Amino acid sequence: MAWLALILGGLFEVGFTTSLRFVDGFRNLPWVLVFLVAVSLSMGLLEYAGRTIPIGTAYAVWAGVGAAGTAIVGIIWFGEVASLPRLLLLAGLVGCIVGLKLIKA
Repeated sequence: MAWLALILGGLFEVGFTTSLRFVDGFRNLPWVLVFLVAVSLSMGLLEYAGRTIPIGTAYAVWAGVGAAGTAIVGIIWFGEVASLPRLLLLAGLVGCIVGLKLIKA
């Protein structure tokens, strides 16, 4: 259950980082609310997962899911560059996340 919470927390990290694009200096209230809800859920799920999973591993996975997810959102919805080196590096990041799960460290 902790691993599921951790992955979900990483996905909420994608939500709060993506919403930063729209908060307009924290003047766009609907997007500010999305940011606040997403960051609260993301941090709460990281804290929950950190009770069972070593915190260094939990943080690395949480940050990796968030970073990879945010990069993918940027490529798909915001037209960011999807070069071969960038995609290979993202695949390497995902591979490292999977590796941390497999070794259960």
